[in-house]
Amino acid sequence: MMKVYGTDICMDCRNYKAIQKSRGFKAEYIDITESTSNMKEFLEIRDEDPLYAEIREEHTIGIPLFVREDGLKTFDWDEAFAWIGEPQVKEEEIVEHR
Repeated sequence: MMKVYGTDICMDCRNYKAIQKSRGFKAEYIDITESTSNMKEFLEIRDEDPLYAEIREEHTIGIPLFVREDGLKTFDWDEAFAWIGEPQVKEEEIVEHR
């Protein structure tokens, strides 16, 4: 099962959760602000994974993070959705805009 790291204080994460709910697909959502252990799990990835090199330089967080069962990681929704057989995100599915 795909894991998704995020938090409800993040607009992109809230959008992801709304799409997941409306489509009804399964994925493990890990709220990084829900517990210290969730935060530590996320920070271990963020601090060491080369995917986060640019994110660390920009001093941003890098969520939502999608992690496939085999450990492949991406920030790209469409790539992550393809992993689980879901179509690309449509503009009308985005409930919050910047």
